[in-house]
Amino acid sequence: MRERLVSRQSNRWWAAVFAVGWCLSPAPARAQPVGAGPLALNDAVQLALKNYPAIKESRARALAADEEVGVARTAYLPRLDMVWQENGATTNNVFGLLLPQSVIPAVSGPVLGTRSYHGVWGSAAGVQLSWEALDFGQRKANVEVARAQSSFAKAQTELTELDVAAAAADALLTVLAADQAVGAARANVERLQVFANTVRTLVANQLRPGADESRANAELAIAKNQLSQAVQTADLARAALADAIGAAGTAVEPAASGLANLPQVSPPGAGDFTSHPAARAGLAVVETVRARERVLDRSYFPHLYFQSAFAGRDSGAQVPGQPLPGTGLWPQVPNWAAGLSVTFPVFDLFTVNAHKRVELQNELAERARYDQTIQTLTTQDARARAVMKAALDIAQNTPIERQAATAAESQARARYGSGLASITEVAEAQRLLAQAEADDAVARLSVWRALLAAARVRGDLAPFLEQARR
Repeated sequence: MRERLVSRQSNRWWAAVFAVGWCLSPAPARAQPVGAGPLALNDAVQLALKNYPAIKESRARALAADEEVGVARTAYLPRLDMVWQENGATTNNVFGLLLPQSVIPAVSGPVLGTRSYHGVWGSAAGVQLSWEALDFGQRKANVEVARAQSSFAKAQTELTELDVAAAAADALLTVLAADQAVGAARANVERLQVFANTVRTLVANQLRPGADESRANAELAIAKNQLSQAVQTADLARAALADAIGAAGTAVEPAASGLANLPQVSPPGAGDFTSHPAARAGLAVVETVRARERVLDRSYFPHLYFQSAFAGRDSGAQVPGQPLPGTGLWPQVPNWAAGLSVTFPVFDLFTVNAHKRVELQNELAERARYDQTIQTLTTQDARARAVMKAALDIAQNTPIERQAATAAESQARARYGSGLASITEVAEAQRLLAQAEADDAVARLSVWRALLAAARVRGDLAPFLEQARR
């Protein structure tokens, strides 16, 4: 009783949230929250697209890849560096060359001819502006690499959305099929229960042997076990549906709506699989590799830099024959500079050519993967057509199967009641009827699942969802 009260309160809370959200949202339609009533197919898909973590991750990565384009464009901006330094150091200087390194600090000024550990103050401050004026298209090529990676991320997001939406729709159809199987199994149990009671009465009146009662009870027990297994399958399907819509652990009740009827299936035309998100993602990877090749093509060129600087220094060191210096705590001697620098990495030719060979093989590999994706989609489309044809044939035949099995079961029971048939014949007829009912219950949903698979292969669920909505 307490659980019912909590469930009712939860339902009322969800209903209130849904009503407030509906009033505040400018959209004409809104996905139904979990727990607010039977969940329609379109609502399940919308909830999955809104809540499933994989979609949130994919969308975030797509936005990050899009921002990388802006990062690549910042290479066009000039570089401005500022520095301020205060130090206390000795003034001992040695004449001679020192190879570039990062350990021994440089000392400027004349050689004083003395050695002392007495330190003086020194200061320095400066601003340097550096801008690469000419790069022969290397920065533009890097921007194109970032754009290609952004295109791949967007296509990958669309592929994730397609997979998640299809998985949610398939999970809902699976629950409905499992519920139909439970209904067929429950009807079989009820029918066998009535028959078992009839046999028990006949045995009690010594009109049938006791073995018939044992067989009837065994058939009833088997049917109950099958019902338990069907209920378990339905519960597992509900758990999978809750996970598919991003609400794992919640109770979900699907709505059959028009899915109990056969959909209108038109012969599909020739598929253009190049527009499928998986194909576009593969093509984006190929374009990314080609963009990296263009970067390498523009790497072995000179780079022209414009540079300018303004700096000031001061030191408290005493130079013989010179006036007394300042304190060294504040820069007093200014300098400015402006000029152009040209750099050319001569021996990078070997490294660039090696990278080009690597990227060429990467392009061949990605093109092969793209071709494999197209081939896989084509094969899946052929399989979807075969499944659709078989599902339609089965859906048209199961009513005949069920009608015949029902008649056979009625006749077998009548013959058994007249003593013209054994209980084995009745048991076989009842099993045949149970199978026919189960087949007929899921046949129409199998057509919907085949239609969903065909739409998924085409990369667009909109026609399928529109037909389910109608």
